[in-house]
Amino acid sequence: MEAKAISRHVRQSARKVRLVADMVREKNIEFALNALHFSNKKASETVEKTIRSAVSNLMNLEGGSGVEPEDLFVKTIFVDEAGIARRFRAGSMGRASIIRKRSSHLTVIVAEKENKKKKK
Repeated sequence: MEAKAISRHVRQSARKVRLVADMVREKNIEFALNALHFSNKKASETVEKTIRSAVSNLMNLEGGSGVEPEDLFVKTIFVDEAGIARRFRAGSMGRASIIRKRSSHLTVIVAEKENKKKKK
């Protein structure tokens, strides 16, 4: 069983959010949330909120109430580029330079671990 959560138009560049996303990819939920909580990156707050949302989405699914949060892991997490807001800054001799305010889309898929027990 798996669930998805998407944060769109995060006002931070995709490159910076990917650094944090790579840190928690395919990790246990408890480990991921703990690592994000104590990370000093600005993007860690957004990634943590999105992971919590995905876990909540899984719990609200039909049949998801029996799932324990300890049995979940981050199956997939990826960051895409979103639109770029452009601002102009005055330069010398009547010129203007462009300031690009980049944003990103964050997608998290949380799944339940498959416990495979070997029979003797």
